[in-house]
Amino acid sequence: QVQLVESGGGLVQAGGSLSLSCAASGRTFSSYAMGWFRQAPGKERDFVARISRSGVTTYYADSVKGRFTISRDNTKNTVYLQMNSLKPEDTAVYYCAADRETVITTRPQRYDYWGQGTQVTVSS
Repeated sequence: QVQLVESGGGLVQAGGSLSLSCAASGRTFSSYAMGWFRQAPGKERDFVARISRSGVTTYYADSVKGRFTISRDNTKNTVYLQMNSLKPEDTAVYYCAADRETVITTRPQRYDYWGQGTQVTVSS
């Protein structure tokens, strides 16, 4: 069992930056690939970014490529999402998720554990 807790959300103006963190419980954090997803009101949960177990491989949605950076620190059981050049359309609840499989997937149904989410609001 893995428990995930996100933090770092808030209100920021367009063009600004935010850094999200996701702390994981347990001693098996490095056994999971980690992903970030987001969900805006009335919309489906969308893939944002993914990082491999070791942190060597990353994968991004086209909408955030070049603006967001995912990273992880396995010694701290934490995954991060640095968000720069934020746009109003980035407004959503952001979730981190853990995937025990190594095959890259953007489908939320394939992830095994989820955090409770943190709100990110970008004003224009």
